[in-house]
Amino acid sequence: MWRLNRVRHKAGRQVGSSEEVRLKRREHERALRQARRDRQLVSKRLLLNEDEEQPEVIMDTMSGEQDVVSLLHKLQHSGPERETHLRALSNALRGPSAQLSFIKQENSMHLLVSLLTGSNAQCRLHAVRCLHELSHSPHTNVAPACLPATPYLLTYLSGQSTKFTELCLYTLGNLFPDSDIVKEQLLAQGIIPALANCLENQRHNLSVVEAVGFTLSQLLQAKDAAEKIIPQVLASSLPSQLLSVLTPDPNFGLAPAIECAWCLHYLACSEDNRELLARGALLQCSSLLLSLGDAVAEGKKEEGMELLVCPVLRCVGNLLSLCPVDSLSTQVGDVRLVAAVCVLLQAYPHTQPALARESAWVLNNLTAASSDFCSALLSLNLVPGLIQLLPFSQGINTMVLRVLANIAHKKKEFCVQLAQLGLVSTLCATLKMADQEMVTLSLEVLFLLVLSTQQVADEFVRLGGVSLLEAIQYNSEGEMRRRAAYLLEHHLLTHSSDLTVDNVL
Repeated sequence: MWRLNRVRHKAGRQVGSSEEVRLKRREHERALRQARRDRQLVSKRLLLNEDEEQPEVIMDTMSGEQDVVSLLHKLQHSGPERETHLRALSNALRGPSAQLSFIKQENSMHLLVSLLTGSNAQCRLHAVRCLHELSHSPHTNVAPACLPATPYLLTYLSGQSTKFTELCLYTLGNLFPDSDIVKEQLLAQGIIPALANCLENQRHNLSVVEAVGFTLSQLLQAKDAAEKIIPQVLASSLPSQLLSVLTPDPNFGLAPAIECAWCLHYLACSEDNRELLARGALLQCSSLLLSLGDAVAEGKKEEGMELLVCPVLRCVGNLLSLCPVDSLSTQVGDVRLVAAVCVLLQAYPHTQPALARESAWVLNNLTAASSDFCSALLSLNLVPGLIQLLPFSQGINTMVLRVLANIAHKKKEFCVQLAQLGLVSTLCATLKMADQEMVTLSLEVLFLLVLSTQQVADEFVRLGGVSLLEAIQYNSEGEMRRRAAYLLEHHLLTHSSDLTVDNVL
C-alpha cells in the first residue's frame, strides 16, 4: 500500500558502498523516529549530499581548526576557486571543534552570509551547506551565531531548487532546540507563514513536504509552544495542509505522512484542538487509520508503517476525547474503524506492545460514549479477539478490559452476548492476577454480567467463582474487598446453595 520515501538524512557519516550507506541511513532514521515515538523529542538531522558515497577521511581536531582558518582567509578573496574552498569548508565544519573555531573567527558569519546572498548559485548552495553543518553542532552557542543568516533562509523557502529548499528547512529545524533566542527571532520573522507558503507551493514534492513537517514538529515541541506557537499554527493554513498529506494514496510516500502526522499529534495535544475538529481532522485521521488497518489485515504491512500508525492513533484518541457524543459518528465517518483498530491491536502486542496499548486506548475512547461502536465490536465478531488479549501485560490487558467494560455498561443485551462469547471463564482467570487494577476491573465487569441474567451467575458459580471471590475478600483491602463481598452477599451465595442442592438431588 505505502511506498516508503527514500531516506535522505541522518545524524552521522557512514563509510562504504552506496547501498550500505543507504541501508545505514534508513536504519538510523528508523531509530530516530522510534525515539520520537516513545518520547516526544526534538532531534537534529543532517541532509547528506547526493554524491556522498566515498569513504571519508576524518580530520583530527587541530587539523580541522587550522583548515577552517585557512579556508576563511582564502574565501575573502574572490576567484574561480571560491566554490572549491566553500565545499572544503563545509567538509571541515563537520567537526565540533572546527565549528567552534569558525564562529570565533572575526566576520566569519558575515562572510558566509555574503556568499549565501550572492549571485553565484553554486556558492549559495555551498554556503547553505556550511550553515547546515553548523546547525547540526552539539555546541549550544553555535545556533545563536547563525542568527544573521535566518532571514535569508526563510526567504529562500520560496525558491525553485528542491535541494536548496530542503537544506534551508533542515537547517532551520536544527537551530530551534538549542536556542530560545533563535526561536523567538524566527517567529518574529514569520517562520510559520513561510512554512505554510512553502508547503502550499511544494505540496507535490515529497522531500520538501517531509522537510517542512520536520521543521514544524521541532517548533511544536518547544516548551512554550502552547502559548506562543500553536495558536499561530492553528490560525494559519498549516493544519489543513497537514491533513491533506494524510492521504491513503500509496504513491504519496510514507515519510512525509509520518512527519505531518506528528505535527498534527502535537496540535491535537493542545487545549485548542477543537479547531482541528472543526477542520475535519478526526474524519481524515480516522479514514487513514481505516486504510492502515486494511493494509495490515491484507498482509501489506510495509517497513516503517508503525511509525505512521502511532501518531495517527494518538491524534484520533485525543480528538475523540473532545468530540461531542451526538456528532461522533459523523466525525469518525465509519463504524468499521473499530475493526481497523482491532487489527492494529492484534498485530503489535508481541513486537510493539506500546503501539498495541495505544490501539486499545483508541478503542476505549471509541466505545466509552457510543453504543454504535460497542455494537459494531459485537456484530463484527471482534470481541473474541479482544478476550484473547486479556492475558497480556504492559497495560494492554487493562485497557482491553476497559473496552469490554464499556460494552457491558451500555446494554443488558450486550452483557448476555459477552457471556456467550466466553468472557465469564476468562474473568475467572483475570481475578487470579496479581495486578490489582485488573482484578478491580474484572470485578466491575463481572458485576455487570451477573446483573444481566441468572445464567451468568450460575455459570460463574459452577466455574468455582465463589472461592475466587472469597479469596479476594479475605486477602485484599479497599475497593477490591468491598466489590467481592457485595457480589458474594447479594448475588452469588444463594445461587451457590441452590446449585449444591440441585447436585445432591
